[in-house]
Amino acid sequence: MNLSMNRFNDVQTHASAVNDWRQTYSQISAGNLQSSLAQIKSQRLHVFREQINQRVVQHGEAPRGKVCFAVPIAIPGAIRMQGREADETSLFVLRGGEEFMFHMPMGMDMLSLTFDSELFDHALDDSPDAENIEKLLKQPVIRIPTHRFSECRRRLVAMFSEAIADGTASTQAGFEPNLESALLDELMELLADPHLKSLERQPTSVHSFIVERCHHLTVSDTFNPPNVIDLCERLKISRRTIQNSFKNVTETTPTHYIRSIRLNGARRELMSTHSAELSIGDAASKWGFSHLSHFAADYHGLFGELPSQTLRADRRPVASTQH
Repeated sequence: MNLSMNRFNDVQTHASAVNDWRQTYSQISAGNLQSSLAQIKSQRLHVFREQINQRVVQHGEAPRGKVCFAVPIAIPGAIRMQGREADETSLFVLRGGEEFMFHMPMGMDMLSLTFDSELFDHALDDSPDAENIEKLLKQPVIRIPTHRFSECRRRLVAMFSEAIADGTASTQAGFEPNLESALLDELMELLADPHLKSLERQPTSVHSFIVERCHHLTVSDTFNPPNVIDLCERLKISRRTIQNSFKNVTETTPTHYIRSIRLNGARRELMSTHSAELSIGDAASKWGFSHLSHFAADYHGLFGELPSQTLRADRRPVASTQH
């Protein structure tokens, strides 16, 4: 079993460090980013806690052959998962290979648990509430009674924190299966709670659907990104509708959001290449920025540094890690 703790000042470097997940994180709010990522990884279990100080949108695919849960520890702002509104009483669920989009507020603190599908399905088969649990798991966002979720969250965080704090324990006989069993039992008991049967399934919001479509249109043709008028015409909606959608889901304007997605794309290009391979101007052009001076100013405004100050692939430092 591997244990690690890392700190980052770039959101995509953070995203890339999450084992087995194919995903991109894009920073939406302006300012220097600071994040932490603590992970426990075994063959059948992956648990990680991530804290990020800026607003971020996560987009990717859940690891195949897994069942994934996320437990919010702190939600200091608006949050959307798979188009659903969520809060501190929400348990998030993804099946392996499922595409996801998660709008994460500033200061988000989340504990994620990923189980091997065979391990989880075996535990589900042994549960007398298997049929009801299966129905619940068809929802990406499950609302839990506040007091019940608070108790479960406290125990899950305590088990994870204890394992991370005592790194030597991971080498002891029985540590790995005992931790797997304890975390899985806690989740299964939560999902079997009879109060969850009566909870209403939450539909996808129209606002979230509009934002997601705009996001996909923005990244589908990076050389010719759409403006707000283009998006209104393609989606056949009014400017007011698109403005309200972004305000409710992302807490910003469509113009700022689209520009931020493009700036993050250009930043990923710069960080993944050597200076000799790709110029700053070419990276900017690839993401639809035709004026280099405007690009540099917008880039600095979002990330707190100029494109020329961004560390390229050949100069990237090793993240601080504790085992």
